[in-house]
Amino acid sequence: MFEPAQLRTFLAVAQTLSFTQAAHRLGLRQSTVSQHVRKLEEAAGRRLFARDTHAVDLTEDGEAMLGFARTILEANERAASFFAGTRLRGRLRFGASEDFVLTRLPEVLEGFRRDHPEVDLELTVELSGTLHELLAAGRLDLVLAKHRPEGPRGRLVWRDRLVWVGGERLRLDPQRPVPLVVFPPPAVTRARALEALEGQGREWRIACTSGSLNGLIAATRAGLGVMAHTRGMIPPGLVRIPSRAGLPELGGVDFVLLHGERAGAARGPAEALAEAILAGGDRLHLP
Repeated sequence: MFEPAQLRTFLAVAQTLSFTQAAHRLGLRQSTVSQHVRKLEEAAGRRLFARDTHAVDLTEDGEAMLGFARTILEANERAASFFAGTRLRGRLRFGASEDFVLTRLPEVLEGFRRDHPEVDLELTVELSGTLHELLAAGRLDLVLAKHRPEGPRGRLVWRDRLVWVGGERLRLDPQRPVPLVVFPPPAVTRARALEALEGQGREWRIACTSGSLNGLIAATRAGLGVMAHTRGMIPPGLVRIPSRAGLPELGGVDFVLLHGERAGAARGPAEALAEAILAGGDRLHLP
């Protein structure tokens, strides 16, 4: 038998790759998080994480445990909801950034709709910066987007890195400005790409701008230029630009959940969807 509390802790560590962040998300002491993981590893008879003083990574057995943990917890939540006899109602305005267009977020939303059929879900897909503005204006109840340094911290869903990607046959000329495929302002990836190139003193030019992720992917596949993209979400047909190309590091990126300040009647549905996203956060990487 695997304990739900230990599985929930395991998922939090797997998604944030940090015992400290997992403890913060769950409201536990870091020692408790470590204890839960140790007991789950003992129950499984396998090591689930490879860790040292600098990094935490899933082992092969840890990757396998992800699916099992999510399935067990989802079944547990459905049973608890059924026997509690409480049904959420209302309208929930949810915003997700363009980054999730190609991921398995629809599966998470489908599960939420199945468990809470009387909640009317309004979905807005926009740039992370735009979603932050809509949330601040009271036009959204819950947002899943990249964290902005100047904004509120939110609840960490998972942590990743930004990398340069391009078409498989793209070759960059070091003597010419770097051709960029970017979202329009206020996109986080656009700002990070320009800041990194400026900091390196590397010349650049905007080769293509599109407010659609599919548009950017098409332009990048066509060889128009390179784009900054989340490592765990690299679309099919695109590859990481090798380090020998000399492009600057883009750093890490946090994907967070943010609640609206005036959620009102939507507070219950917003919290339920937030929990569903946190439980299924590993689905938000590309398969």
